[in-house]
Amino acid sequence: KDQSGTTIKNYKLGEIIGKGNNGKVYKTLNMDTGDVVAIKQIPLHNMAKEEISSMMKEIELLNHLDHANIVKYLASIKTKDYLNIVLEYVENGSLANTVKKFGSLPESLIAIYIEQVLQGLHYLHTQGVIHRDIKGANILTTKEGTVKLADFGVATRMGDATALPGKDYHDVAGTPYWMAPEVIEMSPASPASDIWSVGATIIELLTGSPPYFDLAAMPALFRIVQDPCPPLPKDMSPALDDFLKLCFRKDPSTRLTAKQLLDH
Repeated sequence: KDQSGTTIKNYKLGEIIGKGNNGKVYKTLNMDTGDVVAIKQIPLHNMAKEEISSMMKEIELLNHLDHANIVKYLASIKTKDYLNIVLEYVENGSLANTVKKFGSLPESLIAIYIEQVLQGLHYLHTQGVIHRDIKGANILTTKEGTVKLADFGVATRMGDATALPGKDYHDVAGTPYWMAPEVIEMSPASPASDIWSVGATIIELLTGSPPYFDLAAMPALFRIVQDPCPPLPKDMSPALDDFLKLCFRKDPSTRLTAKQLLDH
């Protein structure tokens, strides 16, 4: 239910500006300072104790991250019904929205965005964090065009990736069309799986949707695993074609790292 107008401590919630995989995001005013922030509100009512504690862990994780290309985490406030995560407000919204509004983007602009995505990922990966859900909807921009990675909804610290027994396809972290083949096959996510998702995101920005988007989720997952490489748009520069093939290497151990792609 829409919580616009509610006050939490010194924060007053305004309009809904996004819906994540586990909660709504509100544009919010700090009534003491006049700062505009974003609050992601995660309902607690149907969450197990373990889930809540893993959420709190995730917040701790966000708290330590500090990089120009990552949405800054500011605070968290737990109320009876919600966990409220206070985040930097990124005024321009997501690249998925940009593509919706302005249509597909030219390679030159995509290169500017993706370079910053890779800078953010390189930072995360050196901090032992895998994003796990890289896609246009989770890449925000400021009005100056600075890119910020958002919604570490399922980001985990590497080495903490032990899956709970009894998990099946429905619980695979991430969004099907952007998902790396090894993750679909239930291997633990790694920095390399974020790189695959960068490839799918480039195609999303270039054509309006990621590979296999014309298929339902299950057949798409099947094709990602089976095909030697996702179908690539025809009219790309050779450089971009080459770059995408590096992102879409089937064997994650041969996929380039964010740092290597930045030098590419």
